[in-house]
Amino acid sequence: MTTSPHRVQGLNNDEVPADWPAISAGEITWLATRFPQLEATATLIWHSPRPMSAAAIAQGVNGRVFIKRHHHRVRTAATLAEEHRFIAHLVRAGVPVVDVLADRSGATALAHEGWTYELHAVGEGDDLYRDAPSWTPLTDLAQAREAGRMLAALHHAAESYTAPQRDTHILVARDDLIRSPDPIALLARDASTRPALHDYLSRRPWLQELQQDVLPWHNGLAARLQAEPRLWAHNDWHVSNLLWQREGEATRIASVLDFGLASPTSALFDLATAIERNAIAWLELERGMAAVHVDTALVLLDGYRQVRPLPAAQVHLLADLLPIVHLDFALSEVEYFHGITGSTANADIAYYDFLLGHARWFGSADGQALLSALHAAA
Repeated sequence: MTTSPHRVQGLNNDEVPADWPAISAGEITWLATRFPQLEATATLIWHSPRPMSAAAIAQGVNGRVFIKRHHHRVRTAATLAEEHRFIAHLVRAGVPVVDVLADRSGATALAHEGWTYELHAVGEGDDLYRDAPSWTPLTDLAQAREAGRMLAALHHAAESYTAPQRDTHILVARDDLIRSPDPIALLARDASTRPALHDYLSRRPWLQELQQDVLPWHNGLAARLQAEPRLWAHNDWHVSNLLWQREGEATRIASVLDFGLASPTSALFDLATAIERNAIAWLELERGMAAVHVDTALVLLDGYRQVRPLPAAQVHLLADLLPIVHLDFALSEVEYFHGITGSTANADIAYYDFLLGHARWFGSADGQALLSALHAAA
C-alpha cells in the first residue's frame, strides 16, 4: 500500500514494510488547526510499530499527544465514535483509561483526505511492553494477577453501558459467529455485506476446513452462551495495551490503552481473549509445553475472580470457549488483508495459521493441558 521506509511488526513477529505511511509533519500542521492540544510546531518523537494503522507521539510545548490514523475503509469517524463513547463511559466510572481528545468543535474523530484521525492524551505510567506483539506471553505472574483484577474492574464498569453492535466487522473482535447456533448459515447471510471475505473463502474448501478444525469446538457452545449477557468489552487485553507504575514493591496498572477491537461480546469472551493473548507463545509452538504458560493463565484467572467471582460453571464455559474465541476476529483479519491491503500472504496467515491453526492446536496434548488446568481451576 505504500513505499514508506517506515517498518512495523509482521504477523510472524518479523519486521516488514508498513502498509500505511507514517504520520508526517504536514499532518501535524493540519491537525493543529483543529485540536487546541496540539501545536503546529510539535515534533514527532515516536512512530508505532503496530501494523494495522499509523500512530505516533508528538511532543509540543504543552506536552505530548498520541495520534492515530486509520484508512477510511477501516475506520470512519462514526465508527471511531463508537469506541470513544465507550471510553468516555469507563472514564466516568473511574477506570484508568487514557482520555480521548476533542477538537474545537467537540469532535473526537476527524475524516480528512481519505484518512480518519483520533488524538489521545499520553497515558500515565511506563509502557513496559511497547514493542511486544500481542501474541507475546506474559511471564510476570504478579502483573498477570493485576491484569486480571483490572479486567474485572473494567467489566464491572461496563455493566452500566449499553450501545448497539459495532457498524463494522473489520478488525473488531465480535462474537456473532460463536453465539450463533449455525455459524455457517450466518456467514452465508453476511455474503452481500462482506464481499472481500466471501471472495477469499470461495477460493478454498473453507466449509470442509471449518467443519474439520473449528466447528467441533462450537458444538453445544452457542446454547450455553445464551446465559452470558452482552457486555461491551476491551477484546484485546494484552499487557502491551497497559501502562504500569511502581507502588512500593508492587507494579500496578496506571492506564488502559487501545479500544480498537472493543464491541459488545461478554465478560467470558474478554477473559478468554486475555488468556489467549497472554498465556500462549503462538509463534513458538514448536517448543511444546515451554510455549504454554499455564501459570500465567491460572494467575490471570485468579486475579479476575478476586474482583469478579466466577462460579464453577462459568469457568468450565471459559475453558470451552477458549479454543474458538478467535473465530470472528480471525475472519475479520482475513477480510482486512484480502479486501483492503491486498495481501494474500497475510490473509493466508490469518486463515490457515490463526483461524484453523489455533483451533487445531487446542486438540494437541499441549493445548489439552492448558484446557485441563482451567477446568481444574473451576
